[in-house]
Amino acid sequence: MAITRKGVVLTALVAASVLGLSACSQSSSSTESGSTAAAAPTASAALPAPFDGEPLKVSLVRQSGAGDYFEAWGAGAQAQAKFANIDLQVTDARNDNAKHASDLEQAIASKPDAIIVDHGQTDTLQPLVTEAVEAGIPIIVYDLALTDSEGVITSSQSDESMASGVLDQLIADVGKGAKVGYVSAEGFAALDRRAAVWNDYVADNDLDVVFSTGKVSESTATDNIPLVDAALKQNPDVQAIFAPYDEITKGTVQAVIQNNLQDKVKVYGIDISNADIEVMTADGSPWVATSATDPAAVGAGVVRALALSLAGELDETDVQFPAKTITQQFLADNSVTNVIELRAAEPSLELSDTLVTDWLPAVSE
Repeated sequence: MAITRKGVVLTALVAASVLGLSACSQSSSSTESGSTAAAAPTASAALPAPFDGEPLKVSLVRQSGAGDYFEAWGAGAQAQAKFANIDLQVTDARNDNAKHASDLEQAIASKPDAIIVDHGQTDTLQPLVTEAVEAGIPIIVYDLALTDSEGVITSSQSDESMASGVLDQLIADVGKGAKVGYVSAEGFAALDRRAAVWNDYVADNDLDVVFSTGKVSESTATDNIPLVDAALKQNPDVQAIFAPYDEITKGTVQAVIQNNLQDKVKVYGIDISNADIEVMTADGSPWVATSATDPAAVGAGVVRALALSLAGELDETDVQFPAKTITQQFLADNSVTNVIELRAAEPSLELSDTLVTDWLPAVSE
């Protein structure tokens, strides 16, 4: 039986949803599936103090969401930690801000050698981050906006470059003055930084924003479908939609398809994963471009930043991981079907030259 273009994309979205559900459970060994991975790099020097004895106890206090992006990030962090002789003790609040604060309180009380905080809300975590600093516990945060970062290593994807890259593509595709939609949420450091770039592009390019909607939840992709569906029914003449988080992007894509607008509306996202690639490359997909880092490489990079700091070899207190803009056409031209193949087509995503030294090469799988 022939499958229509709409059917192909819907099949990919169902598969993406399954992958998103599988990411709800944390795993110390999960990685992005795909082609056989390349051989792991080896160090050319012995581990220095404090890594040359018993494994260091490091608490990874996470606030992850649905989707295999977060699973890949965690897997990369675990792989790099194992290489550096770090015992990574992981908790995950799963979008529960009160639990995230409680997890960090317990981590501080356990007196680990260091703490990594992954995502979170400023108002609930800032006092506890300060408490950890005052207790003398080295701490690095990822994608957490702080009002006081004294004594803290901050790290993030370069959200400005991510948003700028994909919005440059949007302007190139639909032009200035186009009718556009925006699907996102407030109160999340990364999304807030991307929103600032979006607002600049709207003003600088006379974009006509016909709707703004969106939310982040435990089921972000699913929960955004009815929101975007309603917006599209009110604004079927929209030309492009910016949805700057891949779970939101996937919900947006399905809403576009449900309204039979996939040939008229272009969708622009942020982030990349196996599930995202499957949706982008499905026949007739409206998701035409994304800006991304490799989440596994970034998770590993955060661990390397902490390790270099503990060894006295980190010269910076704010670390940003560079992103790449990836188009649907690039994926097709390079026959990319998963993240491992994407790394081969765009090696800079591996961050193999970022925060590395002779005893600490980049290891993310």
